[in-house]
Amino acid sequence: MEGAARLRRGFWLETASVTALELGASAGFDLVVLDLEHGVGLAPEAADTLILLGLRLGLEVYARIADQTRSSVQHALDAGATGVIIPQIEGAEAAARAAELCKYPPLGKRGMGYGRTMYAGRDRAFVDLENARTKCFIMIETPGALAEVETIAALPAVDGLFIGPADLSLTRGRGLYAATETDRGDHRRVTAATRAARKTWAMPATTRETMDFAHGEGVDFVVVADDVTALRTGFAAALEATNV
Repeated sequence: MEGAARLRRGFWLETASVTALELGASAGFDLVVLDLEHGVGLAPEAADTLILLGLRLGLEVYARIADQTRSSVQHALDAGATGVIIPQIEGAEAAARAAELCKYPPLGKRGMGYGRTMYAGRDRAFVDLENARTKCFIMIETPGALAEVETIAALPAVDGLFIGPADLSLTRGRGLYAATETDRGDHRRVTAATRAARKTWAMPATTRETMDFAHGEGVDFVVVADDVTALRTGFAAALEATNV
């Protein structure tokens, strides 16, 4: 649509691969999501380096953190991450506790400690600027979170919601995610909640059908690939191309 903002696309980084991060940036991706929940070898020390490199490469850098603890949130944000994506939230109360860790008082309860965000110094505007810069996305991937999604979306420290289609399908008793109309009904409830609260939302989108759905619902960004699958696909393509 003429005049509309270009849809931002990202990729998951499942391994602590500097090369994959560089190649993703050079391919033209807008953002990367470090998968600290499921990724192999993405310890805090590796994440710190990858956050720095990703930012230097011009990417937005989000961290899907491993859990809802203060240390997981603050390690990512103090390293300079654009934002955190918080998984396995069971309801509005848990979402409120986790989101508060992402913002400095009075908006939240993030602790003040010296990190990369302070290298240039800090002044009286630092807290407000940092609260505005950092993004807190709550994952909606459990029945409890979906049941209270309107309340979660309206929380002051929450910037957006991130749909977790695979776990939401499993935990809602539908088995492996198949992008059914029932799945889409759950997803539409999430998108409606964000519109009502004037917040943003995001989701993985690896098919044209899902991309069309996401774009039509006003998605903020989509995550369309990951480094492990890209590597496997490349190897498989090389074998196919040289098959005799």
